[in-house]
Amino acid sequence: MDSVAPSASLRTNAVRKTELAIEGMTCASCVGRVERALRAVPGVMAARVNLATERAVVEGGADSPLLIQAIDDAGYAARPIDRAALREADDAARKEAEQAALKRAVVVSIALTLPVVALEMGSHLVPGLHHLIVRTIGMQWNWIIQFALTTLVILGPGRRFYQQGFPALLRLAPDMNSLVAVGTLAAYAYSLVATFTPALLPAQAVNVYYEAAAVIVTLILIGRSLEARAGGRASQAIQRLVGLQARTARVRRDGQTAEIALGEVAPGDTVEVRPGERVPVDGEVIEGDSYVDESMITGEPVPVAKTAGSAVVGGTVNQNGALAFRATAVGESTVLSRIIRMVEEAQGSKLPIQALVDQVTSWFVPAVIGVALLTFLLWLAFGPSPALTFALVNAVAVLIIACPCAMGLATPTSIMVGTGRGAEMGVLFRKGEALQLLKDAKVVALDKTGTLTEGRPVLTDLELAEGFDRAQVLARIAAVEAMSEHPVGRAIVEAAQAEGLVLPEVAGFRSETGYGVEAKVDGLGVQIGADRYMHRLGLDVTAFAGNAQRVGDEGKSPLYAAIGGKLAAVIAVADPIKDTTPDAIAALHVLGLKVAMITGDNRRTAEAIARHLGIDEVVAEVLPEGKVESVRRLRALHGHLVFVGDGINDAPALAEAEVGIAIGTGTDIAIEAADVVLMSGSLKGVPNAIALSKRTIRNIRQNLFWAFAYNAALIPVAAGVLYPAYGVLLSPVFAAGAMALSSVFVLGNALRLRRFQPPTTAASAGQLPASRGAAASASFGAAGLGPKGE
Repeated sequence: MDSVAPSASLRTNAVRKTELAIEGMTCASCVGRVERALRAVPGVMAARVNLATERAVVEGGADSPLLIQAIDDAGYAARPIDRAALREADDAARKEAEQAALKRAVVVSIALTLPVVALEMGSHLVPGLHHLIVRTIGMQWNWIIQFALTTLVILGPGRRFYQQGFPALLRLAPDMNSLVAVGTLAAYAYSLVATFTPALLPAQAVNVYYEAAAVIVTLILIGRSLEARAGGRASQAIQRLVGLQARTARVRRDGQTAEIALGEVAPGDTVEVRPGERVPVDGEVIEGDSYVDESMITGEPVPVAKTAGSAVVGGTVNQNGALAFRATAVGESTVLSRIIRMVEEAQGSKLPIQALVDQVTSWFVPAVIGVALLTFLLWLAFGPSPALTFALVNAVAVLIIACPCAMGLATPTSIMVGTGRGAEMGVLFRKGEALQLLKDAKVVALDKTGTLTEGRPVLTDLELAEGFDRAQVLARIAAVEAMSEHPVGRAIVEAAQAEGLVLPEVAGFRSETGYGVEAKVDGLGVQIGADRYMHRLGLDVTAFAGNAQRVGDEGKSPLYAAIGGKLAAVIAVADPIKDTTPDAIAALHVLGLKVAMITGDNRRTAEAIARHLGIDEVVAEVLPEGKVESVRRLRALHGHLVFVGDGINDAPALAEAEVGIAIGTGTDIAIEAADVVLMSGSLKGVPNAIALSKRTIRNIRQNLFWAFAYNAALIPVAAGVLYPAYGVLLSPVFAAGAMALSSVFVLGNALRLRRFQPPTTAASAGQLPASRGAAASASFGAAGLGPKGE
């Protein structure tokens, strides 16, 4: 691929789009509420809200003030996003301030809650401590101290739950905040009565539950803090992409060359780029020769030659020659800007994960509140004397038994343990949603360069003609190639240096475009180039026909070397496959997954790799937008798709896929755009991550079932259904104990994930088919590594 030109396929959609930043969303139900509010605004055609990025994309003719008012009426805050200042510093500062505030709230809440737990639970569990408290401060002062500390927790760090939870209740749309608010306030209010007006309660029911209220607030705050830390990194991929853009450009105007701000460059301007500088905008070269590193666009490691007429792309890096080019696309029209926009749109188009806990609480919360109210009324109307006391005790017992402690722990504890186990295996989950989505994977799409391969060109073949010495031939070839700027030459020189060879002196170096290079070494003429160059020199290459055929079958392009007028060697430079790749592909097949390869490389190379590795489908010669379209097509054909890549050009596809997996040895931008990162760079992490996802989600479902079913089964008992027949009531003390027991079970079940064993041993090298096992040591050509001039 000689160059990358702006594509006409990325035209701006004619439908008006409005982007809004939203504050205050905490769960998937919040996303649904905001979307419903936006869709109700006249003129809105569609609305997509993303919890991770805290943004909404609205299609239609509605004005921003109306949209912001609708979001405000739904209980959240919103502000418009200026495209020109999309990644402004104050937005990042706001997220950092939010994380810092949550961290402070957690610290304060823990500091206030620990004494409450020690005073209450300690006195129950340790008889000596109970007697000590009675002899010193007394139980009444013990409760007053707990009251003071818990009040500080509720009015301080926990205030946010009540500020958001109760308005949601008033709007008849309770969420997780509502559950936390109702549960903790019920325990707190009951404890207040027991502390200051115990006569209102039966003697056997005079107990306090301050520790329940304080512990719930603290645990939920810890979870929110962890979520904020992960969410704060969501915008880093965009920020780093923006960092690739040059800040200024050197432009010729009116016979003068001046350095101007990037935003002032206009189409048609003549722009100059010096060696080592970033190309500021897209354009067409009109002067100079150089090589440009386009790996951020093509994903290929080999710099591309640029001469008059070649296209250059803003954000790529000029290497060793000066260029002048005519600007063809500036601002939002450049390839890099469109890549940034594609990442944003792909992230925004993802439907928010409807976490199981939110699905349950969507009807569980109002149901519990209704049962508690019904319990109170029934006991008040039909209960024995004192009816009000029995009604209050049983209603509170219902609310406490349904307290969200275990439900709040069910998902985060499994995620924490599961992701921790993944980290031990070299699999880093950047987003918890990936754990839920990976289990549904049907097809895994892989980038080639840097993912399946090492990502760097190396000398792979050097076959000698009879009578020639390898060291001598390699040294002479490398000496000539050291004078060349071609990337093939660099790989040959590095190979000679790796073997400790001393390069001889070179004289009369000359490059012939379309053929190759030649020079004098040790008094002998050395020519290196394509077969047509050898034919022009009158040399017969049929002696190497078998080698050339093999090299071609592997997707490489052979070069020939002549020394002293005789054909000396056939050479191939390529990008070697990683040792772990064949086992990883086999393991994915064992899991029943389809494997596809999407690459910007040439089709012959891509198909050669696919044949050797047993890859099911190949999509070759595609640009970043083409990768996104390929992801969508494969998803439509096979189902849920996982994309694995390592380059900047993979960022849009990583964001578009249900789960994006980045190679940890790849670019920071790909890593930041991905949901999962393979820290070791080994593809074996992909099947490991998918298997871990299946195990973790099963664990979460077990936790949620226990947290819900266990408590729900005891709600009728707490309401008093056993009292008429057996005279049994569930005291709030036992309700709190049942709640604690369900939490202990959830934690213990989650900890079982620490024993998870990765499945890659099922695809050991010994079990691979011969054709795949042989590919472990094979290597394949990269785009741009063909004979010079081709």
